[in-house]
Amino acid sequence: MSEIGVYSTATQMLAALDARTISSRELVELHLDRIASIDGDLNAVPVPTAERARAAASAADEARSAGATGPLLGLPMTLKESTRVAGLPQSAGVPGLAEHVPDTDGPIARAVLDAGACVLGKTNIPFALTDWQADSEVYGRTNNPWDLDRSPGGSTGGGGAALAAGMTPLEIGSDIGGSIRVPAAYCGVYGHRPSETAVPREGAFPMSDHHNPGVVMPVQGPLARSADDLELLFDVVAGPPTGEEGWRLHLPASRHDRISDFRVAVMPLDLLTRPSDAMGGAVDELARFLGEAGATVSTAMPEIDVETYYHDYLTTLMLMTTRGMTAEAREASAATMIDTGDPDAIARARGLTLSGADYLAVLDRRERARVEWAEFFRHWDVVICPTILGSAHPHQTGRFESRTLDIDGREVPYGDNVTFPMWAIFAGLPATAFPAGPDSAGLPLGLQAMGPNLEDRTTLRFAQLLEREWRGFEPPPAFAVS
Repeated sequence: MSEIGVYSTATQMLAALDARTISSRELVELHLDRIASIDGDLNAVPVPTAERARAAASAADEARSAGATGPLLGLPMTLKESTRVAGLPQSAGVPGLAEHVPDTDGPIARAVLDAGACVLGKTNIPFALTDWQADSEVYGRTNNPWDLDRSPGGSTGGGGAALAAGMTPLEIGSDIGGSIRVPAAYCGVYGHRPSETAVPREGAFPMSDHHNPGVVMPVQGPLARSADDLELLFDVVAGPPTGEEGWRLHLPASRHDRISDFRVAVMPLDLLTRPSDAMGGAVDELARFLGEAGATVSTAMPEIDVETYYHDYLTTLMLMTTRGMTAEAREASAATMIDTGDPDAIARARGLTLSGADYLAVLDRRERARVEWAEFFRHWDVVICPTILGSAHPHQTGRFESRTLDIDGREVPYGDNVTFPMWAIFAGLPATAFPAGPDSAGLPLGLQAMGPNLEDRTTLRFAQLLEREWRGFEPPPAFAVS
């Protein structure tokens, strides 16, 4: 009899399928029962696809009986609602797109389906993927399984909650503002933001279907309950975009396979917005562990003008996420931001009114920063820092720019939550988020390891070693099963 349960890893589930100790149909039913029994409290999987999953599972069992193999053959998983899948809703939480149903798969969906995955459903997101929550007029609010009154993160919040609650072993998310890594941190799971060009970018938002969508910074990537599973799913989706199959992606092996061999830079915590004391304590605890394990550990950062880097990120983020606005709306919104006198708001405003020449100047500074990072990573293998400012925040309402976070009694602007995610985003670097234990309230803390461009296997391996030797995933107590 199989010992596989809802909190087994994807790797363990696949091993059980290979050993024929469980069938794909049994595995899918196990997860469908789990979703049916607990998702009423969470609302993590608002687009269930039970019959589709059952049909795929039956086909997978038949294929295995005939000797077929596949990296995900017969494995259940979920996809973020904004991922393009033929025949399934793709609204990105926008009410005007609630009826949008594409008739073709995007490259991510096609990759996981071709690998044999059985899609259980699509997970919840916020309006237009623009929040560290999963709350929309289309599907309602998703709650964090660690505390139902708190956010599971966003924009891949439904996926993070579903993983932590044992409703799926794998999830695909997207990330331009921390949307893979923040849910991983808030829900106590793993997430990997790939190098910017390592995974196709199309199909991550409704009608954004052309193979090279003329953007910088956004990526699609995996979330899971183990770092091994991250690499499993990353290998399935990594590769060239549609129409550019003439080139092949070469990803070097991890620089090291032992913690003692890693050269680990610790990012200073006071560069922009200081994180919670608990988050800073988690960084210190990890640094001590690494040093005691024989790694080279020291505080270090590349020679980068921090304020310029951050403001160029904010400018580019605003440009990338507001392309659908009219010129009049952009001008009006920019004027409101400029009137605040806040330097961060002014940087965002520039993204609404940027000239072509000014945008090229931002891209030039971006490339200069990428060169600085490349030089930095000649001397260091990874840099560690918090994923986000603190543990999961209570559900928020109201306008984004008027919200605040309570960080150890300090009132911090809600938008400052991006200050740690953005380091990897602006330079297009890989970053793997991993659990770092609980805070004093029992909520998960999450750290991340950033690495050199296209050396995703180095940050993934680093997280795998930490999972074995330091800390790993723990189920939220209210949803734990024996």
